[in-house]
Amino acid sequence: MKVNAKQMEWTRAPKQYTVTEERVEMVTEPFTDLWQRTYYHFRNDNAPVLQMSTDEKYFSFVVKTEFDTKVRYDQSGVIMYLNSDNWLKASMEYENEQIQRLGSVVTNNGYSDWASVDVDASVKSTWFRFSRRDNDFCIENSTDGQNFKQMRVCHMFNVEDTIQFGIYACSAENSSFKAVFTDMEITECKWLPHDGQAPDEEE
Repeated sequence: MKVNAKQMEWTRAPKQYTVTEERVEMVTEPFTDLWQRTYYHFRNDNAPVLQMSTDEKYFSFVVKTEFDTKVRYDQSGVIMYLNSDNWLKASMEYENEQIQRLGSVVTNNGYSDWASVDVDASVKSTWFRFSRRDNDFCIENSTDGQNFKQMRVCHMFNVEDTIQFGIYACSAENSSFKAVFTDMEITECKWLPHDGQAPDEEE
C-alpha cells in the first residue's frame, strides 16, 4: 500500500517543508537532533519528525531518502518516535568528505546507543525498511530499493499496541540541508519469523 504523505502528522515541523501525496521535502535547521544521555552526557530532542500511526503488529514500511548533506551529523532517515525517552531511528549521517555513517540508534527508557558502519561520502540516496513483529523491530537498508541488508534487530520496552513511525531529518551542528523522501510504502512484514532454535518455555 502506497503511503499518502499528506495524511502523516508532524512532531516539531521544520520552518521549510513541502508535502504532497508521494513526496516530502524538508530543509533542516541548525542544532536539531535526537539523542538521549549515553556517552556524550547531553540530551537533544528537537528534530522534526513526520509520522503515521498504526496498531498493526506485523508490517514493513519502506522509504527512499535523498540528501545533500555537507556538515558533520547532517542526517536523514526512518524513525519510530514514541516519546522523548523511547524511539529508534536509522539514517545516513555525514561525517566528513570521505565517509558517512550508515547507522541506527535505539533509545529505551531515556538512554541511546549507536551502531554504525562507514560508507563512502559520495552516496546521496538510500532506502530504509522498518519492520515490526509485535514489540520487536528490524531496520534494513538498500541501495536499489529491492535488495535489503539487515542493520539492526531490537526490542522496545515501552511500546503500546499503537505506534507512530515515519521519517525525519536534522542537522546537529550549525548546518542546513534539504532531505527528500519518496517511494513510501507499507507491506506485509518482510522480516520473516525465525526458523532456527525454538523459543524457550516460559517459567
